Amino acid sequence: MKKLSIFAMLTLCAGSLQAATFMSAEWAAEACEAWNKNKNLVEGLGGDWMKNNAGRGYKVIQIYRSDCKDSPKVELTISDEDGKAKCTYGGAVKHAELNSDVDYLMYASDDDWVCMGKGSWGCGPMGAMATGKLKFKGPKMEAMGVMGPFAGFLELTGKVPSDRNACP
Repeated sequence: MKKLSIFAMLTLCAGSLQAATFMSAEWAAEACEAWNKNKNLVEGLGGDWMKNNAGRGYKVIQIYRSDCKDSPKVELTISDEDGKAKCTYGGAVKHAELNSDVDYLMYASDDDWVCMGKGSWGCGPMGAMATGKLKFKGPKMEAMGVMGPFAGFLELTGKVPSDRNACP
């Protein structure tokens, strides 16, 4: 009987370790944590990029999967904390309206998210935008100035564990 109960507990624990659905609210929360562990993002996007925030002290990045019909967007809120770009929220959309002068909306097909997440040739920020792999709305000239750190954001989409077999 003890063996059965241990097996049952292990099965329950394994189920709770399952990765969140790619670009779900749960995945966005994990992406936010991963952002804050990435020095290139936190420090590289601090300063001038973070200062362009319409006086709000934060920028919003919304992303979604174009292959998932009616895919909900998820959101990361990036706040200026002592000159550093810290993710202070990751989850379901809280900002219904984006300010296109400071905020970003990005979407791509699942295959293109995979390519960008791996950092594959042609899937870095410049290549992804130039080839249309990454659809993008927001301050394009500003984004062009932070291509190095921005690559780290695209690669987060491949580093944060996820289940890509289901749509959020």
